[in-house]
Amino acid sequence: MALPSGHHECLSIPSSSKVRDLRIAAQQAFGQKLLRLATANHQILANPNESLEAAGLQDGECLTALVLQPQLAATPRAFAFWCPGADKILTWGYPTYGGDSSTVQAKLRSVQQIQATEGAFAAILADGSVVTWGLPQFGGDSSGVQAKLRCVQQIQATERAFAAILADGSVVTWGDPEFGGDSSAAQAKLRNVHQVQATQTAFAAILADGSVVTWGYPPDGGDSSAVQAQLRNVQQIQATGRAFAAILADGSVVTWGMDDPKYGGDSSAVQAKLKCVQQIQATETAFAAILADGSVVTWGDPGCGGDSSVVQAEFVSVKQIHATEAAFAAILADGSV
Repeated sequence: MALPSGHHECLSIPSSSKVRDLRIAAQQAFGQKLLRLATANHQILANPNESLEAAGLQDGECLTALVLQPQLAATPRAFAFWCPGADKILTWGYPTYGGDSSTVQAKLRSVQQIQATEGAFAAILADGSVVTWGLPQFGGDSSGVQAKLRCVQQIQATERAFAAILADGSVVTWGDPEFGGDSSAAQAKLRNVHQVQATQTAFAAILADGSVVTWGYPPDGGDSSAVQAQLRNVQQIQATGRAFAAILADGSVVTWGMDDPKYGGDSSAVQAKLKCVQQIQATETAFAAILADGSVVTWGDPGCGGDSSVVQAEFVSVKQIHATEAAFAAILADGSV
């Protein structure tokens, strides 16, 4: 048996053993607790109770052991823990906010991704279908659109609604209509969608041609009509809780949403500096942009990272920026922070 890295071990177990026994032996041999076994024909040994004979394994056969990377998703009151491709997830916390997944546990097979609103979870399975649980009004009930949730590639969430991008580039939404759960007004435009970003109450989708379609609560970014003519060749969108910022192909930035400067929707004070922007990061109410020369421009709520004047001189060769809800941290080229 071998890991993709090339590390291999010879395992010997009785022919009457089950897949579970083989997995345990592999876990002990490689010192890895989370493994998935695959045959040379790329068949995943998913049933732990299946015998090795029934699985079609032959003496001397070489298997691949895939190390599963655990993932964690959370609502404000519950957690969901899983490994991509695994056949079970663990949830705990406030039951109605997603902490109790018992009613859908049998459906949660080969989970690839989990997204969360403030009170519900949505899981994408390997076959592209979706399973939801939690508070119905927060997106926990997807029965109204279940038939449409096929070949789902990605899910994004506001506080109370989900938006799923399908393989054909269309979008399906559900949850609270006022939080983006109703996309009917924009549905005709939602074609060839490549990416969806969200504020607390609105969604913004980047289409294949670089244009943008928005829906949800208008003041928080659901209405982009004031800047629609500028939203061309959009490469990336980032969001605070109540505003969006789009990077265009020429490195300039367009912002919209709550126009109070404290929320980041108004970047007029720094617009002249927003040139050759490479990346944008966001706290709950402020943005930080890394420019091509490694400098940084910030705007939004001063108390949440929008004012970087006291450290501006230290922004030399910035490579990455990370954010909490109310603060930023920049990694420089020399590894300092």
